[in-house]
Amino acid sequence: MVETQEAVIRITPLAAEKAKEILARYGKEHAAIRVYVKSGGCSGFQYGMAVDERELEGDTLVEMHGVRLVVDPRSLPYLVGSEIDWMESLMGGGFTVHNPNAASTCGCGHSFRTKDQEGEARTCGH
Repeated sequence: MVETQEAVIRITPLAAEKAKEILARYGKEHAAIRVYVKSGGCSGFQYGMAVDERELEGDTLVEMHGVRLVVDPRSLPYLVGSEIDWMESLMGGGFTVHNPNAASTCGCGHSFRTKDQEGEARTCGH
């Protein structure tokens, strides 16, 4: 596991409090929140988050506001500079990712598209 001092991914204080509540509810206060990117969603890539007690080889670990975040090496390039926040709406609350690498996002807020070096939209599988 790669532990980093400079946060490659951040979490707001409010989102950290919500994450701690979730970890406590599952009885896993010492686990981490795994943040990842997978192919899919309406814009090409989709964010995912999960409670995870594993520390896998190549993972990057960030500790902030009392919460541990882990990111796998495949997802890390898509998430560098991102911030996880908590948003309340009439439909309830949930985590959201503010990602400077996203060239466009879907209206659902859970999927995004990036641009490659030539400026073309990158889609699933690339």
